Amino acid sequence: MDYFTKVMGIPALFAILPIIVEFFGSLALILGLVTRLIALGIAVNMLVAVWTVHRHNGFFMNWEGEKEGEGFEFHILVVAIAVALVIGGGGALSVDLALSGSLI
Repeated sequence: MDYFTKVMGIPALFAILPIIVEFFGSLALILGLVTRLIALGIAVNMLVAVWTVHRHNGFFMNWEGEKEGEGFEFHILVVAIAVALVIGGGGALSVDLALSGSLI
């Protein structure tokens, strides 16, 4: 939170959003709870991370540790997975499906 607000200059309200999405969102995805909404939040979070931090470092990750920062290769993978979850939902064993009453 301190890095977001002091170093990057992001207002506290917007700095807390990625923290909430990444922590509670991952737990919700494991359970299959509000899958589409959480996946959309994670996709937006990763796109913002690419745009604000990682785009200047190029596409590839820093495997050898020779560059100063990390590329956005991993972030694009996460966005692709999140888009698949937004389109397909949580699946047959998700809490979403059980709450919708469609469980056979």
